[in-house]
Amino acid sequence: MEPRLLHSVTDGTARVTVHHPAKRNAMTAPMWRELPPLLDRLAADPAVRVLVLTGEGGTFCAGADISSLREPAGPGDDPRTLAVRAEEALAAFPRPTIAAVRGHCVGGGCQLAAACDLRFAEEGALFGVTPARLGIVYPESSTRRLISLVGPATAKYLLFSAELIDTERALRTGLVDEVLPSGQLDKRVAEFTRLLVSRSALTQGAAKEFASGRTGTVAYWADQARGSGDTAEGVAAFLERREPRFTWTPQGVPARDTA
Repeated sequence: MEPRLLHSVTDGTARVTVHHPAKRNAMTAPMWRELPPLLDRLAADPAVRVLVLTGEGGTFCAGADISSLREPAGPGDDPRTLAVRAEEALAAFPRPTIAAVRGHCVGGGCQLAAACDLRFAEEGALFGVTPARLGIVYPESSTRRLISLVGPATAKYLLFSAELIDTERALRTGLVDEVLPSGQLDKRVAEFTRLLVSRSALTQGAAKEFASGRTGTVAYWADQARGSGDTAEGVAAFLERREPRFTWTPQGVPARDTA
């Protein structure tokens, strides 16, 4: 099979798999280019409540396919430009996103994982941001995202040294949220996605917008909350000691406030 992104949707969870096992799931230019429209299609599906990004087999993503960096390309086809576009599309995905990481999560792979809301990793995974090995200027937006995730000191350590860190250090510095024993990653991610699907999509959507600094949608979310009935359902379920049955579903990308 040619290098590509595979995807499926089951029980509210979209799963996107980086498939390029011959090169430890390194991302080619067509794969970078493919990700934003794929995410747009999944975001347009109201049945999708959570997105999981992972890699084929025993590794997440070893970064960009380095051979593609030697090929001449215009500004729109530069793999580094395409990678930033893919990263930004992933960060802007309107529902919760989880990177399920095993093996190497390096370079562009770490760039994608950092763009997800949460990162669950299997013991033995390795993380690194490696442009210093290639003399590449890491994108400003990607640098700021990394700093917001792990803080300035750890971001500088990763960027200056291009060294790989293990799951223990990744967990300690905030690069990952949970570390699972070997063989337990898929089970834990499945459990957690089921939990997220059972929670309020209204709460999750607003929280993601606000946590990302996109506060221009305050009026939109206030209007959605008033009309959804989810708050009344949540309170009733709590008092009746039952699981809530939330009914609000995403209706596309909210418009930004102009005031």
